Amino acid sequence: MTNRVGEYDVIVVGGGHAGSEAALAAARIGCSTLMITLNLDMIAHMACNPSLGGPAKGHVVREIDALGGEMAKVIDKTHIQMRMLNTGKGPAVYALRAQADKVLYQREMKKRLENQPNLELQQNMVERLIVENGICRGVVTRTGATYYAKAVVLTTGTYLRGKIIIGDLSYESGPNNQQPSVNLAYHLKDLGFDILRFKTGTPPRINRNSIDTTKMEEQPGDSVPRAFSFETTEFNMDQLPCWLTHTNERTHQIIRDNLHRAPMYSGAIEGRGPRYCPSVEDKVVRFADKGRHQVFVEPEGRETEEMYVQGLSTSLPEEVQVEILRSVRGLEKAEMMRTGYAIEYDAIDPTQIWPTLETKLVQNLFTAGQINGTSGYEEAAAQGLIAGINAARKCMGKEPIVLKRSEAYIGVLIDDLVTKGTQEPYRLLTSRAEYRLLLRHDNADLRLTDIGYQAGLISEERYQRFQAKREAIAKEIARLRQTKVRPTAEVQNILRQMGTTEIHNAVELANLIKRPELGYKQIAQMSPPPEELPPEVVEQVEIQLKYEGYIKKALQQVEKMKKIEEKRIPDWVDYRQVAGISSEAREKLERVRPITLGQASRISGVNPADISILMIHIEQGSKAVRK
Repeated sequence: MTNRVGEYDVIVVGGGHAGSEAALAAARIGCSTLMITLNLDMIAHMACNPSLGGPAKGHVVREIDALGGEMAKVIDKTHIQMRMLNTGKGPAVYALRAQADKVLYQREMKKRLENQPNLELQQNMVERLIVENGICRGVVTRTGATYYAKAVVLTTGTYLRGKIIIGDLSYESGPNNQQPSVNLAYHLKDLGFDILRFKTGTPPRINRNSIDTTKMEEQPGDSVPRAFSFETTEFNMDQLPCWLTHTNERTHQIIRDNLHRAPMYSGAIEGRGPRYCPSVEDKVVRFADKGRHQVFVEPEGRETEEMYVQGLSTSLPEEVQVEILRSVRGLEKAEMMRTGYAIEYDAIDPTQIWPTLETKLVQNLFTAGQINGTSGYEEAAAQGLIAGINAARKCMGKEPIVLKRSEAYIGVLIDDLVTKGTQEPYRLLTSRAEYRLLLRHDNADLRLTDIGYQAGLISEERYQRFQAKREAIAKEIARLRQTKVRPTAEVQNILRQMGTTEIHNAVELANLIKRPELGYKQIAQMSPPPEELPPEVVEQVEIQLKYEGYIKKALQQVEKMKKIEEKRIPDWVDYRQVAGISSEAREKLERVRPITLGQASRISGVNPADISILMIHIEQGSKAVRK
């Protein structure tokens, strides 16, 4: 018999990166919130690489911050290294990456959750949901406790029927030998959810004292202050280096000689693994022509000697892992502290989720993170934030927030999942975004802070600072458009020094800054602003003017697609009654049930002719409804 313990507005199941953001968002918006997680000491645990950011993922961390999430602030406080990647290219692909102190990150996030008003934490295991007439009403734990809520957010990570595999050994487990969640996995299947079986993996960890870094290439952090959060004002410059080495032919031969013992080739692994983060045995097989692969040796924190061996993710037997490690230059005497492993787990088919992250099968039930088929802490946190916002808004009777593909990488991520689904752990890439020139690392606040403020996650004080920044950017751009410089001796000298051609007539500063050789610093020498501008304002002025032509084209493309993107598909549309569309399109449309024509157009198997027919059907039906 169940025991009714409490009632809340929102219950969040799981305390990883998705669960942390979901719980904080719901509580900050004003909902009474309960987070139930298997182990309070594993909140926001980095079970794989203790790092955040990189291409696309770094953009997402910035977007989380712009919306009022917590991940960026925590990594800014607890990182051991920061590097901006792709600085030799344009600003659209700049990507910040941070190496985390995994224990400090975990503790800091836990502390913020513990001190958040409206939020309670509890260590327990949720075994099933309370579903009445297709509506989720609460959860039941292993201890029999029953908690009721207006909305529930599932963020179960890789714990659903988790199974660890090392060589011939396999056993039920969550990551890092934590308890798996078995009964909840079967319960979701009983509710009618289509279940996917995925796999991910992690490399061995080694003792810093057993490696020879003199044989490796040092990878230091940047010497200039970096931060993910737009609110960070204190920068940690006490950084630890990472180290680069490579596999070699001997490494590859050891792997080839033991492929028959590799679970992914012996048939022991059933789940689909991540395409863009393959195991080392998979790399050796798939890229047989490559003589070596990169191996990064990265510290796991300041107060530990454990090092993470990025690039050697494997589920081969332990003795083979040791042999592989010691074949790598600089790791000849490596002591393995933790064995690499593969982990299989259940996820739900994400086409069963609305763009709000509420499930289609059960009302008031939201899902976020790896349960939706993604990989990566950043993707999980982004979904958790949106799920938490929308769960809270549903409790309050407010319209949900859905980010467009032209607004955020988070919008691309969620739209890809719910529209196209995934047959392997999904990883966000810059190439997935058709408007990536607009979705830059530097302008996440300009794109999303208004939405975060509307959601109730941006304070009034922060919003006023943001508005002042936006106004300063607009004011300076206007000044540079209105100000002309003449070919004086001083101006010509600056141009010669910068290796660019001299001018013969008066030229607008806004046009002059577009020259590749010139930046805002040189333009300001020719005509200083009335007052010194903050670096973040200068950065925006320069980028927006330098890339103005490209940005305009991208905005025109967004505007061109706006009609189809915003054209809602009415609830009365019955795809079985739409004559002329292909049978494949009809089947896919019925399954996904897209909200707009834009979303429908991105469904695999739905072609432009189907969209045209659907558009006519909607127009004709709307006229009939109006009559």
